[in-house]
Amino acid sequence: MKRRPAPQGRPDKRARTLTTPEGLSLPLTLAARGSRAGALLIDLLIVGVGLFAFNQVMRWLFRGLMDGVGMEDVQLAPGAAEFLVIAQVLIGFAAWYGYFLVQELGPRGATLGKRMVGIRIAARGGTRLTPEAVIARNLVRDVEIFYPLIALLVLLGQSSQGEDIGMLGWALTGWLLLFLLFPFFNRDALRAGDVIAGTWVVERPRTRLAAVLSAQGAATTEGASAVTGVRYDFGEAELSVYGERELQTLERLLRDGQPDALKAVHATICRKIGWDPGAGDERAFLEAFYAQLRGRLEADMRFGKRKTDKFS
Repeated sequence: MKRRPAPQGRPDKRARTLTTPEGLSLPLTLAARGSRAGALLIDLLIVGVGLFAFNQVMRWLFRGLMDGVGMEDVQLAPGAAEFLVIAQVLIGFAAWYGYFLVQELGPRGATLGKRMVGIRIAARGGTRLTPEAVIARNLVRDVEIFYPLIALLVLLGQSSQGEDIGMLGWALTGWLLLFLLFPFFNRDALRAGDVIAGTWVVERPRTRLAAVLSAQGAATTEGASAVTGVRYDFGEAELSVYGERELQTLERLLRDGQPDALKAVHATICRKIGWDPGAGDERAFLEAFYAQLRGRLEADMRFGKRKTDKFS
């Protein structure tokens, strides 16, 4: 699903700027409401089909066990039947919440459905996406949509059998519509779960970084600056403050080459590692730091160690 570019002279209403703790401003684009709805439908289909297949396998195994011992389904003890029902409920609960939580807490911050449509979750404050935020937004989604929807379907079934449901059906319909339309009444297309968790859903960049940064200077001359002649050599402690995400951010920064951004990130890295190289040679410093950080991360990956970000 490709995003249609905004007409010339008209700003993109979904364009936002995210400021990281390092002071770097990163442009991003909010996910379209249709993309979010499509991702949710894909995820529901995946979970639903998976649970259905699992239940069918369990039923097949159970019938095989019954045939093996020469018992019929009606001869099964009530306690055993209750145990099977409880097991199915627990497995369904774990699959429903585990599917969303495990994937959204991963480095990609997205479920399979979100990845297919090209969107992901991000913290609005520019900080790391926390487990508390992911749990909160997923729990609130059930309150927003699924609990009232299930209750409404049950009431409709009772109404079809001639039972009087009174005003409860209208109340549940209003509840459901309120939360379904909530993203249309705020500029960031946030649902209630996003407001509570402090998150938003953004488009995932489609472009991939090149294999190696094609920078001239300190990145290709073993850390030596072509301007001052100073050689920047970073140790294990200095390089351990960042991971893969920060490396990719630094690569985009070097490719863009904006002087103000280079100075801001240079100052942030120097403060973190306790260096004071002075001003005027920011690009050479960052090129050397990038090259040596990349080399360290690639060496670690060859030994099975991976540092996804500075929090790892």
